[in-house]
Amino acid sequence: MYPILVLSITGIVTLFLGFLKSKKVLLPATLFFVTLALLSGFYDWNAPGLYFNNMLQVNNQSILFTSILLVSAFLIIGLSKGFIDDEHAQPAEYFAILQFSLVGAIMMTSYQNLIMLFVGVEILSVSMYVLTGSDKRNLRGNEAALKYFLMGSFATGIMLFGIAMLYGANFSFNIETARAVVLQGGSVYLYVGVTFLLIGLLFKVSAAPFHFWTPDVYEGAPTIFTTFMSTIVKTAGFAAIYRVLEVSFSPIYGFWWVMVVIMTVLSLVIGNITAISQSSFKRMLAFSSISHAGYMLLAIIGLSNKSVDSIIFYSLAYSLATISAFGVLMAVSKEKLVDGRPDESIAVLNGLSKRNPFLAFTLAVSMLSLAGIPLTAGFWGKFYVFSDAAFRGHIWLLVVAILMSAAGIYYYFKPIIAAYMKEGEGERINIKPFYKIILGITTFGSILLGLFPDLLRSLM
Repeated sequence: MYPILVLSITGIVTLFLGFLKSKKVLLPATLFFVTLALLSGFYDWNAPGLYFNNMLQVNNQSILFTSILLVSAFLIIGLSKGFIDDEHAQPAEYFAILQFSLVGAIMMTSYQNLIMLFVGVEILSVSMYVLTGSDKRNLRGNEAALKYFLMGSFATGIMLFGIAMLYGANFSFNIETARAVVLQGGSVYLYVGVTFLLIGLLFKVSAAPFHFWTPDVYEGAPTIFTTFMSTIVKTAGFAAIYRVLEVSFSPIYGFWWVMVVIMTVLSLVIGNITAISQSSFKRMLAFSSISHAGYMLLAIIGLSNKSVDSIIFYSLAYSLATISAFGVLMAVSKEKLVDGRPDESIAVLNGLSKRNPFLAFTLAVSMLSLAGIPLTAGFWGKFYVFSDAAFRGHIWLLVVAILMSAAGIYYYFKPIIAAYMKEGEGERINIKPFYKIILGITTFGSILLGLFPDLLRSLM
């Protein structure tokens, strides 16, 4: 609960800091506010409780999800220096919106009432709509923001219809009350509600076939906000999906698992196969994001007491690798412009090992982790979600996932080959010390969790 209060207050404070003549105070202030929210969350560690008229439940599970969100936000904001240096940027507004969006994301990890879930989704979604189109000079970004807003609005309407159906079946928005009704035998309203609620939430995590917005939005949005979208939104979305299915609808697993399995297979196949043909690094990571939604759905399919541990670990591993990858792209792409915009193709990475060995190494580790290569966090993330699916006996699904992982290795190695084996143009790339520290943290985290995965799992 405390991170919600802290971020709500500091978001307003950040807006007032925007009246200062100098913008230099905004970045360190925002990093301090996010750190303060992170530390405040552990006040409730081992002290579970209900808040806001029993609409929000805080426990160790929700605190871990919140911590991943806030750590990811800290790292992403730390990479935003180059973006806010733009004379057209409004960093106070951007940082305030990011803090408010985190409030919505945290609500999605700890809701006890479907109304609180809806409020959290809307706070997060509206913030992302605004930030996607924040660069008004970029027509591609404006188009992406409009597409995201229109499709997101339809998905929200579908989710709200599902919540209404569930209320008709349960006469309550409380997710534990819903479980009691499910155990007594559900009505048609219940099954319709579950279906529509899942569709709305799966849209938010860009699972196929609700993924059509993802490539264009990821490519059109400023890269710093694409990074935020691909990590924070996905982590919050899967926390919300797991919570509602585990608390309320695990007794009717036989009903919803078929739908989730179909979406898992579609996400794995469409995400991995389509990513192979991409020449844009951002579009490749967009389709990669779709495939990782499929991998994380394996933990949902293998729903058990261990599934939440797998989702937490996978979320952190995926977030660290994704922040590293986009961080390298932001540093390299600004060195070459195409039609006045940063070059975000894979070709811009050519010869990176000679222009900046540190960035090349960071890129290599992030790609290896996303591919699930051993000794990286991504390997254990996939191992745990595969184990969850095996627990339910879905061996054929594991075969599909492993085959698609093999396909993923092909396109994840394309940036590595470009960085180390191809000749590139341009001078040596210099990055600021703090930027290097942030990328060092994400890279070290990916390696550390790859070598010692129990460091995180011991907290669960």
